[in-house]
Amino acid sequence: MKAAQSFRALAALSSITGSLAVTNSSAPSNGNGTVTAADSHAPILGDGTVSLGMATDAFNKAKAMVDQMTNAEKVKVITGQGVTSANISWPGLVSKDGVAGINQNFFVSGFAEPNAATMTWNKTLYQLHSKALGEEFYGSGYNLIMGPVASPLGRDPLGGRSPEGFSPDPYLSGIMFGAATAGINSAGVIGVGRHYILNEQETNRMNGGYSANANDKTMSEVYVWPFADAVYNGLMGVMCGMNKVNDSFSCESDKGLNGYLKTNAGFPGLVMPDVNSQHTAFGSANGGLDRGSAGLWNAVTILKGLQDGDLTQDRLDDMAVRNIIGYYFVGLDDGLQPEAGSSMIDRGVRANHSQVIRQVGDEALILLKNDKSTGGGLPLNKPATVALFGAHAGPCMAGPNQGFSVGGTPSDIYQGHLATACGSGDASFSYLITPFEVLNPRIADDGGMIWWVLNNTYTPSDFSGFPGGGGPGGGGPGGPGGGNTNNSIVARQGPGGPGGGFGGGTGATPSIDAYSQNADVCLVFINSWSGEGADRQEMSNVDQDNLVKSVAENCNNTIVVGNFAGPRVLDEWIELENVRAVLYSGLLGQESGRAIADVLFGDVNPSGRLTHTIAKNASDYPTPTCETKQCNYTEGIYIDYRYFQQKDIEVRFPFGFGLSYTTFEYGEVSATVTNATALASKYPTGPITLGGPEGSFDEVISVSTTIANTGDVDGAEVAQLYISFPAEAAQPPRILRGFEKVNIPAGQSADVTISVRRRDISHWDNIAQNWAIASGDYTLSIGASVEDIKGNTTITITAS
Repeated sequence: MKAAQSFRALAALSSITGSLAVTNSSAPSNGNGTVTAADSHAPILGDGTVSLGMATDAFNKAKAMVDQMTNAEKVKVITGQGVTSANISWPGLVSKDGVAGINQNFFVSGFAEPNAATMTWNKTLYQLHSKALGEEFYGSGYNLIMGPVASPLGRDPLGGRSPEGFSPDPYLSGIMFGAATAGINSAGVIGVGRHYILNEQETNRMNGGYSANANDKTMSEVYVWPFADAVYNGLMGVMCGMNKVNDSFSCESDKGLNGYLKTNAGFPGLVMPDVNSQHTAFGSANGGLDRGSAGLWNAVTILKGLQDGDLTQDRLDDMAVRNIIGYYFVGLDDGLQPEAGSSMIDRGVRANHSQVIRQVGDEALILLKNDKSTGGGLPLNKPATVALFGAHAGPCMAGPNQGFSVGGTPSDIYQGHLATACGSGDASFSYLITPFEVLNPRIADDGGMIWWVLNNTYTPSDFSGFPGGGGPGGGGPGGPGGGNTNNSIVARQGPGGPGGGFGGGTGATPSIDAYSQNADVCLVFINSWSGEGADRQEMSNVDQDNLVKSVAENCNNTIVVGNFAGPRVLDEWIELENVRAVLYSGLLGQESGRAIADVLFGDVNPSGRLTHTIAKNASDYPTPTCETKQCNYTEGIYIDYRYFQQKDIEVRFPFGFGLSYTTFEYGEVSATVTNATALASKYPTGPITLGGPEGSFDEVISVSTTIANTGDVDGAEVAQLYISFPAEAAQPPRILRGFEKVNIPAGQSADVTISVRRRDISHWDNIAQNWAIASGDYTLSIGASVEDIKGNTTITITAS
């Protein structure tokens, strides 16, 4: 079947009116109807709808197995059970949650959350990270990983599950989703992309509590886009979500599953439901679900459905094949994987994974501000006195793990060092290295002194002095502990100096003011926490912001380190003169403290870049959490930086931003058309294959520049390609369509080339129900962020 024909066939599923897609024609607007066998548009693997490419061999093996099964045995397969008979030995698949490590297991690694790993902008590193993650699942006997997560994409900046996802930019999310898929597959396990689709918030998500409504352009260009990248890279599992999509349950959405995913994106694997997300037997089967509940899909029900015409034999066979194809695709049929066992036994799966986790942490830290004009800022160089502030600097009262919960976090901040999310995105830490544990011995080894207040608010307790001597500070009149309630320390008094200060030793009544007045460097640690079950309630925190301001009032070299579940507004203190430097990142996993210290002391030059926009005010973001049953995505494709550019809203830090301890200079930008034949055709001409129309992932344009490291420190730069489209394509002013991270020694240069795929210059044509290339001028810009463009060039495309 030709691509244009298959897409035009899908046009019959719904028509587009106004800014929102109408309800699926196969389900009534109340969402209580079911998709019948006659209504279903499910493509059957092997029927010619999708050319299976690299999955062909796995399909042939899966089909050969299914062809030998009885229908009762096929029912076992689609309900996750094993099958053993004279001719068949199917072990079934064993699933487990964990985008940041195996949930609820002993002796496993706590990996960085995807929101942090994406901040590396290092696709090769993220693939290695995902391979290591997959190896731990494989060695523990699990072969169906519930992850990666590309929905939520990040439409709602307060979304509770933001740590599990990649970025609100669909291109960046897709590249990392693809890298994660390839890495997981190479470990011999199957990744399950979730939560398909428009599952952008936790509020009201249970049991289809809200319907997320978006039109075809928005669905195709934003929310399905990352899944297509993953399918191209071999994704063999997808989990549909709890929410509704255009008024149909996500797991019964004919257009969502059979249309966008299995046809448009050529997905060949199994679709399984999130908890309690399968509502009917045949509505879900015909709507595109392939693995489900044995309660709804028991042998009696399915066999009667076949007899009554509620389900076709072809569809049942297809469901079984889709459950098995991934098993062959990742090589599980070699019989070498160990069986799953007790979660409390050390199975030796961690290997050297701490090294890749630490490298991800090193590269994920983003330097947002660094003022060295007065000799402060970063990197640190053996400071004589250091004061640490904030609960995030040290260990929590008891841990490192929290009780597993899908009910949301009890607050928006964590009273301890935060390095993972909660719920199914929760890592199981065998250990957690906090900043305090690394900084304390390092400062000691450097001959310095260190004080700390490991809390966000602090009131000192009264006491009368240390045994064997006078009160703190020598007990002089006006010295702390000497009868004066002022807890400040006289700044920089040397040993034996006048009363107050540290004249009588290091004793002083601990206080935020006291320590911040006397330190060469003040490090303030802050965080934000969230996870499955609840959305965040704030984008800044009063206690933490007051802590930063209090320290900065007294310390002229205040450095803030923050690890956050999602976007964090910083404007309460970011412009304060004494706030000299800011490090910002997601949740870094078990090696978090070591990675932070690496960057603070300059052992590693920061190279992380923002994967979302940091606005000046929380109210500047366009899409607050939806509180109603109908959540209309009226912003369309304009989320995050696309929205801020469209509305010309000034931001604090733009998407893609990040500083370095060195400086870079860009040369001229040039572009070369590498596939003129492909660009001459407005619509794809080949069949649908894995990821979309044939040729979608082929390079059509090559963009090049040169970057020089003009500083005196080796460093890595992320060259980002943004494209501006002709008006016909109806695109934002500038969108990300490529990036390369390149390491450049001090004083040297590197050539950078970025490939542009056909899909990267395509837009969704609602009329043709197809991907199209608009004719006209395309501006290709390379920059250090979406707002910091270093150079550009223009090409003209004429497509017919």
